[in-house]
Parts: sequence; C-alpha cells; structure tokens
Amino acid sequence: MTLLDEAHGMRQEVVRLRRLLHSRPELGLHLPHTQQAVLAALDGLPLEISTGKATTSVTAVLRGGAPPSGQRPVLLRADMDAVPVDEETGLAYASSVPGAAHACGHDLHTAMLVGAARLLAGRRAELAGDVILMFQPGEEGWEGARAMLEEGVLDAAGERAGVAYALHVFSTLPQGFHLRPGVVLASSSALDVTVSGRGGHASTPHLARDPVPATAEMITALQALVTRRVDVFDPAVLTVGVVQAGTRRNVIPPTARFEATLRTFTDATAARIGAEARLLVEGIAAAHGLEVDVRFDRERPATVNDPGEAAVAGRTIAEVFGTNSVHRLEHPFTGSEDFSRVLAEVPGAFIALGALPKGADPGTAPFNHSGRAVFDEAVLPQGAALLAELALRRSHTATPTDLAECPR
Repeated sequence: MTLLDEAHGMRQEVVRLRRLLHSRPELGLHLPHTQQAVLAALDGLPLEISTGKATTSVTAVLRGGAPPSGQRPVLLRADMDAVPVDEETGLAYASSVPGAAHACGHDLHTAMLVGAARLLAGRRAELAGDVILMFQPGEEGWEGARAMLEEGVLDAAGERAGVAYALHVFSTLPQGFHLRPGVVLASSSALDVTVSGRGGHASTPHLARDPVPATAEMITALQALVTRRVDVFDPAVLTVGVVQAGTRRNVIPPTARFEATLRTFTDATAARIGAEARLLVEGIAAAHGLEVDVRFDRERPATVNDPGEAAVAGRTIAEVFGTNSVHRLEHPFTGSEDFSRVLAEVPGAFIALGALPKGADPGTAPFNHSGRAVFDEAVLPQGAALLAELALRRSHTATPTDLAECPR
C-alpha cells in the first residue's frame, strides 16, 4: 500500500481534527486549545515532543529506524494560528469565536502535518534519518517562526536540519501542487507615518495646521513613487491599510496617521523604497508646515525556494500524484510568509496546494483571509501524503546539488 493509499485510509481522522481546529480558532503566539488538540492527536506515536517557552509551539522528532544514510534531519512545518476576521461561510463547523477564523487554511496545514506524522511513524523502519515536525503559532504577523528558531527548532533532533518543506493551501488555486524555484513569496515591510500639526475649528483652517490634506497627499504620492521609481522587472506593491484622523467633521485634528505594507522580491528594492518614502513624506510635511514621524520596519524576508529542493518536490509530486498534479508557478506571490526565515537557514521548498472547491470559479472564489474563503477538504490526504513522501525520500538521499529545474 502506498503512502497516498494510507493517507486516504485515515481521511476521516484528519478531517475530524481539521474541523475541530476550524471551529475554535486562536490568534497570535498563544494557542492553548490548538496546542492541546495537536498533542492529543500525536499521543501514542513514537515521537520526542517538546513545547515552546515563549509560545505554544509544538516540536516533535521522529527517529529513523533504517540504517542511517548520512542525510541530516528533514523538517516539516505547519502553521497553526487563525486570522482576525469573522467567518461568513455558513459551514456547520464554522468558527465559534467572534473575530477569529481559519480563513487562511492553517487548520488544514496542522491536520496534514499530524497525518504525515502518523504515516511516517508507520513507516519508521524505512526512515533512514530523523524528521522534525514544526507546529508553529503566530505566522500571521507574530513572528512565530523566529521564536521557534530562537528556541532551537532546527537542532531539535540533535543535529541541524538539512532540508525543510512547508505546504500552504490556497482557496482560489485549482487543485494540484504549484511551485517554482527561487523567489516564491515577497518580503514584507511596514511603513508607519504620523503627521502632527495644530488642531482648530473646521470653519477657520487658516488658524490651524491641518494634517489631513497633507496625509492624503502623502498617500497618493507614495503610489506614484512606486510606479515612477521602481523597475517594472523588480516590482513592488505598497498598500495603505490604515488611515486615522479626527473625531468630528467640524474639528481639525492635531494629528493624522496611516500605516502601509510594502511587498518586494528583493532586499535592495525594499531598502530603496523605505528610504525614498521617508524623504517623500518629510518633504510634503515640510511644505505644509507640519512635523512628521516616520517608521519603516523590515519584517519578513522573501521566501526563496532552493532550486534543487523545488526540483525534488516537483518530481516527487509527479511520481506520486501524476504529472498533471504539478504546476510551475510563472510568477511569485506578493503575499509573505515567515517560513522564509527557515528557508534562509536551510535549503528547502514552500509548496502551494490548490484547494479550490469543486465547481467554484477561481476568478470569483473568495481568496485566503476572506471571511467567506472555503477550502476543499479533499486535499487533506494529498497534503499529508506529500509531506510524508518528501521526508521519507529525502531521508535516503544527500542534499541535491545539480538537479534539473522544477517541472513545468
């Protein structure tokens, strides 16, 4: 029986865990109910389990039972946290927590990694190296990966991990696995701007120093900055998601502020836009006789797939699921991921798994993070089987050094 057959045989258990997690989502770095559910699901398996000190992470090590191949441990990652939105799917197992929902599919990731743990435990005698299972909280902007790295997740098996893989479901991608070598997800940076003037009555703006028009000018000027100063072949996306000013329509507020997110595929472009954005808003503030405080923070680096490991993943998918199940991504996603921090330390691959419900239109289906996003549970056995297959195969082979490109 193949690993995929075994994964389909445990489908009900994996679906049950996914729905349990989905119905009670938790946000941030502290996910006590999720942690307990994962620990309960792993109970009885031959794993060395530890939990985080700074977070409610779970790290489990499975020791290989076959003669060692010399390959360093394989790390498999699943993120566990939800996003701060209200669920609007109408599912029978929808979120019972107001303001929190598994709208990014991390409940599926967690259930798939538990499934992979069970599959690998059953094949322990064939495993020629150790496997590290990384159940991570706080992916949604909380730096959960950084916290786990600082607590030594890469060295959990006693020897530093040699390769790492992660899957991520997408509600609008057709079913199958989607990957590419090189950059697969953008870096993210944060731009926070506070403009200070002098408040007053709306009827006499000449007696005040109104920060609102200047703030509006800054926001539109930043869009022009991206289109005029950035190479179209090294693109960037800058989006203002927060604008705050005032309390009443007839009061000029003393301050106004906005927050923006910047996504780029290279560090150099992020650094240049950060520096130029600062000069731009400072110049506009000065022209209006205002003061401005600018903070630009680099958050997550770009997620970069090792070409050799992307090729390994692509060939494994083709052999296990058929060549029609592996798709080469033509372009990177402009979203960001803190698995990037893991891939900055060890080679590996971040693989997208299409979970578009059957019959849904990818052009109109709600995207990840929407309160209406729905993921097809049929992909759960596929994800579990691929993670287990990658770990099993890579435990027998040295790190690839000269491999063909990821299949098209």
